Amino acid sequence: GKSPFMDMQLVPRYADGGSIGAPATPGVTAEAPAVRVDAAAAQSLGVRLTTVTRGTLASGQTVTGSVDFNQRDVAIVQSRTAGFVERAYNRAPGDIIGAGTPLADVLMPEWAGAQAEYLAVRRTGDTALAGAARQRLRLLGMPEAIIAAAERSGVPRATVTIAAPRGGVITALDVRQGMTLAAGQTLAQIGGIGTVWLNAAVPETSAASVRVGQTVSARFAALPGERFSGRVTALLPTTQADSRTTTARIELANRGLRLRPGMFASVDLAGNARSA
Repeated sequence: GKSPFMDMQLVPRYADGGSIGAPATPGVTAEAPAVRVDAAAAQSLGVRLTTVTRGTLASGQTVTGSVDFNQRDVAIVQSRTAGFVERAYNRAPGDIIGAGTPLADVLMPEWAGAQAEYLAVRRTGDTALAGAARQRLRLLGMPEAIIAAAERSGVPRATVTIAAPRGGVITALDVRQGMTLAAGQTLAQIGGIGTVWLNAAVPETSAASVRVGQTVSARFAALPGERFSGRVTALLPTTQADSRTTTARIELANRGLRLRPGMFASVDLAGNARSA
C-alpha cells in the first residue's frame, strides 16, 4: 500500500534482495518476482511444489448402489382353472431352477370334462362341432400340448403337471400337497437372473449430470479386482426424502450368476471432460 508518511507506493523488500511489484525502470529488463520460503518452515508446513500445466479434467463421481432383481424379467405361475394339488415337488423359495422344471401335479376336473366332450364330438365326424369344441378347450386356457396329447391317446387327461415357464430363482412359492386351487390363483413367482438391476443412489445435486444410456462401471466388495460395465437404463422420477438421493437404474449382465440381489457396489459415473 501507500506510505503513511508520504504520497508514494511502498515496495516489498526481502532478505535475498528480491522485490515484488517494483516499478519498471526504462531500459532495464525486469526480473521475475521471486518468493522464497525458509526450508525449515516449508518442511513444517508440508509444502509441496509442482509444475502448472494445461490439460483436460474428467468430471465424474462415485456413488453407492445395491443389486436387485430385474423386475422386467419376472414370471408368474398361476392355476388356469380350479383343481386339487395331488403332488407338490420338492421346491422352495430361493431355488435356482430351469425352464420346464415341474412345480406341482394338479387334478383339474373342468379340463377333464371338456376334453371328454371334445373327444366325443370328434368321434362323430362333424368337423364344425369338433372345431368349436376344440376352440372351447383353448378358451379354458388349456395348452396346445395337452390338447394334442388327448387327440393322440383318445383319453382325457385329468392330472396336469404345472411347470416353470422360464428359468430363474423362485422368489415366492405357495403350493402344497392336498390344497385346493381356485382359477387364477398364484402358485409361484420366478425372477430371472440373466441380468440384474444395480440401483445407484445419486445425490440430487448431481442428478442433472446423469443421463440415460450413460456408461458406468461398478466394483463389488465380494468380487475384488473386478469391474462390471453397464448402462443407465432409467432415472427414477422420485427423490428419497431421507437421503436426498435419486435412483439411477443400471442393467448389468450376470455372467456366472455371481451378482446376487442385496450386494452392495461402488459405482463410477463418468462425466463430461473439461479443459483447465
